[in-house]
Amino acid sequence: MTIFEHWWNPYDPSSLILETVSYTTFKYSYICFRIIDVIELGMIRFAVCNEIFEGWSLRQVFEYVSKLGYDGVEIAPYTIAKKVTDIGRGMRESIRRDAENLGLDIVGIHWVLRGVNGVHLTSPDPSVRGRTESYLRALVDFCSDIGGRIIVFGSPAQRSIPRGVDPMDAWMWAIDIFRRCSQYAEQHGVYICIEPLRRDMTNFINTVDEAIKLIEDVGHPNFRLILDVYAMTGVDEPIDRQIEKGGAYLMHLHANDDNMGGPGFGSADYRAVVKGLRNIGFKGYVSVEILRREENPAEAVKISIENLKKFFREY
Repeated sequence: MTIFEHWWNPYDPSSLILETVSYTTFKYSYICFRIIDVIELGMIRFAVCNEIFEGWSLRQVFEYVSKLGYDGVEIAPYTIAKKVTDIGRGMRESIRRDAENLGLDIVGIHWVLRGVNGVHLTSPDPSVRGRTESYLRALVDFCSDIGGRIIVFGSPAQRSIPRGVDPMDAWMWAIDIFRRCSQYAEQHGVYICIEPLRRDMTNFINTVDEAIKLIEDVGHPNFRLILDVYAMTGVDEPIDRQIEKGGAYLMHLHANDDNMGGPGFGSADYRAVVKGLRNIGFKGYVSVEILRREENPAEAVKISIENLKKFFREY
């Protein structure tokens, strides 16, 4: 039994339901500290992406970040196996169980196409697009199996429009794949979220406006938006304005900085981040995604959550 099993639903903040647990000082203290955090931080919950912990097992990651006060973990499948289809049922059940035993949510998955050959969202080859759609369905299965709800679709290389392809054709191909996969995701309680990325990373979906247009063209409630602080710092528009624009569709946020480090490691305007999230009544996860290699990842992740809690308390 977990300390609490989804003691509040981040997508339904009214459901502050504590699970019945054994009466130990630790568990009472843990719950009290979490209630204080919820009150002070305005229902914001924090997760961390696991790929920063090179060489660590997932269980080691779960144990460490739970002690730091993280509420969840976001998993990059490539850290487990080259292809998500190579991750067996036993491993999937173990991931879910280990997280639950430590009171952690598996928030979802990201870097979903990294290292996977033969897949490309905007390829002119129908067979490649077919494999991409099939693989995205497999990712939905994996995300659901481990207890996740969100698939972050970043994967800049595998979505960029190839040279010579008409951008309108690429747009329609993406819509077709995302619409069908979103219908499949709905059956599993999973959301596919498009992530605007910097122009030096991809030529497909660089701004919140472009992401909103794609979301509205796909037209399915399980196709939503994720925003990334590093990416937003590369756009000539205030961060709070970008967040507010996407508010109707925003389900998730990656917290990092303009130098690719953790939140507060650079000069990103976190006052604007907090303002934007508060203005839209954001109730999803703020997930630390450190994009650069760190000599001491454990310390970087520790400082990241300390900075985030400071920002949300002070701003």
